[in-house]
Amino acid sequence: MIDRKSGVPAFRQVAADLREKIVTGEFAPGAKLPSEHDLVEMYGVSRPTVREAVDVLRGEGLVTAEHGRGVFVRPPASIQRIARSRLSREARERNHGAFLADATAGGFTPSTSVKIRFEPADARVAGHLAIDEGAEVTVRDRVMRADGLVVQLAVSHLSRELTRGTAIEDIDTGPGGTYARLEEAGRTIESFAERVGARMPTPAEASQLQLGDGVPVITVTRVAYAVDGTPLEMNDMVLAADRYELSYEWPAG
Repeated sequence: MIDRKSGVPAFRQVAADLREKIVTGEFAPGAKLPSEHDLVEMYGVSRPTVREAVDVLRGEGLVTAEHGRGVFVRPPASIQRIARSRLSREARERNHGAFLADATAGGFTPSTSVKIRFEPADARVAGHLAIDEGAEVTVRDRVMRADGLVVQLAVSHLSRELTRGTAIEDIDTGPGGTYARLEEAGRTIESFAERVGARMPTPAEASQLQLGDGVPVITVTRVAYAVDGTPLEMNDMVLAADRYELSYEWPAG
């Protein structure tokens, strides 16, 4: 019940009690919180008070609301992104792509949804791919999940000249993914270059990643290069900063 004499707003008292139940495991990761009606009865407060309390927890990233289903405790997903042999040919041949490997190593079940589109290259894309601005590119727009929770957004751009007539333009690119299809077409990948940054998310990104207020995103732009130095693919990734750890390993000599 709520202490009406404490001076603390009722919604903050409800939020504090629910937070304690989440932290102590009384409400386990993935569990559904009691219904709004049940919370009203449990704390002796109004529906608007319960909604304000839940909004506080959503802002802290502790719970997510699913339309028509209820409010759920967010799983504490923490994925380690190891920059070592994540994109090696051996790993690709085992169909153990970078995200799949990262999520699986962390004990999560990975899944990805893909949308394909074709569009003219803007100045930035053209610059990275060394093609003319306005040239047609294939865009692979992916949403990546760990145990059903969206943890990464990734958008790849490739010249349409490289992808036309290949499975790269399909939802399912087949074993080994995009890079295997490029190499089958005679475009052997020699190297990758990544640039890592951080910023606040756009409203669309915050919504897709279900980020709490004030949670930033990690950005990674990767370009794959052929043996002759030709850029083959540019991949823009947006990672939820509260769910990722970047790890780097390299030999000393």
